[in-house]
Amino acid sequence: MHHVTNLRDVPLEDRPHARGGLFHNYSLLHGEEGTPENFYLQLASTYGDFDSPRHRHNFDQVRLQLEGEVDFGRNGVMAPGTVGYFPEGVYYGPQSVPNGKSKVLVLQYGGASGSGYVAEARLQQGMAELRKTGTFEKGVYKTHDRNAARRNQDGYEAVWEHVNGRPLHYPEDRYLTPLFMRPSAFQWRSTDTAGVERKHLGTFAEGSTQIAMLRLASDASYEVRDRTLLFVLGGEGRAGEHAWETHSAMYSGASASLITAHSPCELLEVQLHRH
Repeated sequence: MHHVTNLRDVPLEDRPHARGGLFHNYSLLHGEEGTPENFYLQLASTYGDFDSPRHRHNFDQVRLQLEGEVDFGRNGVMAPGTVGYFPEGVYYGPQSVPNGKSKVLVLQYGGASGSGYVAEARLQQGMAELRKTGTFEKGVYKTHDRNAARRNQDGYEAVWEHVNGRPLHYPEDRYLTPLFMRPSAFQWRSTDTAGVERKHLGTFAEGSTQIAMLRLASDASYEVRDRTLLFVLGGEGRAGEHAWETHSAMYSGASASLITAHSPCELLEVQLHRH
């Protein structure tokens, strides 16, 4: 396994962001900066003051709601256990936390358009620089143009354009809306590997991003495909020399990897887009 991150080894951060409200997160895994395949996996907590307007991105997202609910307006509500696929170019929201607290696993990655994903460190630097000339309020960056006229822009879009030095061109939306999935309604299917079952939730866009749930019996082993991310919902095991446990995250990298369960386990599996 290329990388294994155990949650207990990661600090909880109060991270600045382009939306409104308090934001706590654990940074779990990231890809290679500057490549179309770059990604960022985090475990994030937001609260009743979270405020995000309806917006879109030039990258794909996969979300797994762990605690609380998030209301996405006309797109619906993600309750605990819901998996969401948010395609690049597709509007979603406005977004709020109606019950006061939400904990969600968020994967953001470069999609089929090849627009890539800007590394988190570059985004943080860009936000700090933009705050010298404007403010972020409720997900909107507010500043003035050369004629002193008020200018409002989506917060993430403003940061992206600042760090890249060019306008952000959104890819044409392949889907009409984000897709919310209820894994509990899917059936487990046996695989060719003893002790391993899988729920295939979907395959998306030209690059065939795959989202699935895995269930491993104690002592069962599973070969993880290259460019695949795993998040452990329950159980423990090993990946080579690395031990993993509940809420660990793993990335296989450029080659297939083998994991072995030491107890009954359930995991979220995302096979990333292939250009």
